[in-house]
Amino acid sequence: MQQMISLQDLTLWIDEFLRNLFGGTWALLIEFVLIGLALLVAYAVLALFLIYAERKICAFFQCRIGPNRVGIWGIFQSTADMIKILLKELIRINRADHFLFRIASFIVIIGSICTFAALPFAKGIQVLDFNIGVFYILAISSLGVVGILMAGWSSNSKYTMIGAMRSGAQLLSYELSCGLSLLAVVVLAGTMQVSQIVEQQSDLWFIFKGHIPACIAFVTYLIAGHAETNRGPFDLPEAESELTAGYHTEYSGIQFGFFYLAEYLNMFIIAAIAATMFLGGWMPLHIPGWESFNKVMDYIPSFVWFFGKTGFCIFLALWVRWSFPRLRIDQLLNLEWKILMPICLINLLLMSVAVIF
Repeated sequence: MQQMISLQDLTLWIDEFLRNLFGGTWALLIEFVLIGLALLVAYAVLALFLIYAERKICAFFQCRIGPNRVGIWGIFQSTADMIKILLKELIRINRADHFLFRIASFIVIIGSICTFAALPFAKGIQVLDFNIGVFYILAISSLGVVGILMAGWSSNSKYTMIGAMRSGAQLLSYELSCGLSLLAVVVLAGTMQVSQIVEQQSDLWFIFKGHIPACIAFVTYLIAGHAETNRGPFDLPEAESELTAGYHTEYSGIQFGFFYLAEYLNMFIIAAIAATMFLGGWMPLHIPGWESFNKVMDYIPSFVWFFGKTGFCIFLALWVRWSFPRLRIDQLLNLEWKILMPICLINLLLMSVAVIF
C-alpha cells in the first residue's frame, strides 16, 4: 500500500494553506463551503453522466443508437435536457398543499446528498467518516421516503397518492433486507466505520474473504437496493402505464428535476455502497502471496478502483432494468417478506457463526 496514490496530502496542504492565510475559524468556514460546492458539483456531473450512460446502455440492449445529435456521440444531450428543465415553467397546482408540495423535492434531494457525502471516493477523500458510518448511511438514506410520501399526498391527485403509497410500502419493506445484508458485513468487519471497513479489505475483498455468507449478502443487497431506487422491474411507484408518472406526476421544471436527479444519484449511491462494503471500495485487488501482482495493482489510482467497481454495479442494475418486466405489487412484497427477508436473517446467523469459529 506504500506506492498507492493518496489525495490526503493535497487536502492537508489546502487546510494548512487556508489556516495560515485566514486563521482557524475562517479557514474552517471556507473549507465547509468548498466541500459543499464540491459535493454539489460532483452530484450534478455524476447525474448527467448516469443519464447519458443509461440511455446508451438501454439503446445497446434494444439494438438502437441512443442520443447521437447533440455533441459527438450525443454526449451533450443530458446537458441540453438540463438547460431545458431549468427553463421550464413551475406550474401551480390548484387545491394542493403548496408548502408540502414545494418542500418534498428538497427533502428527497437533501437525503440523497447527505448519503452521498458519506461515501469514500478515494484514498484520503471522504467528507463524513463517523464511527457509526453504516448506521448513518441507512438512517439518512431513509429520509427520501418522507419526501416521496409528502409529494404524493400534497399534490391532491389520485395518481400521485397511489404512487406514494406504493413507494412507502416498497421502500420501507426493502430497507430491512438492505440493512440486514449490510449488517452481515458489519459482523464480519467488527466495526461500522466505513473507512475501517475499506482498510480491512486491503489483503482481500469481503466478497472473497467472507465466503458464502458474503456472496449471499452481496446478491440480496443488490436486489433490495435496486428495489430501493424505484427502478424496473420494481418501478411500481412510477408506473407510467398505470399512474402517468406516479408520485411526481404534478411536478414540473426544477422541482421535477430534483426528483429526477435524486433517482439517478440513488442508483449511484446503492452501487457505491455495494462496491465499498463488498468489493473493497477504493482498495485495489490484493491476493495474499502475490506480492508482485499486488504492487502493480497499487499503482492504479484509488478513485479509478472506486468508480470502476461502482460502474460495474450500476451496469448490473441497468441490465436487470432492461431485461425483466414490471412486477405486480403482491409479487414485489412477497419477494421481500417471504424470500429475501428469511434469506437475510439466516445468512446473518451464518455469518455470525463463521466469525465466531
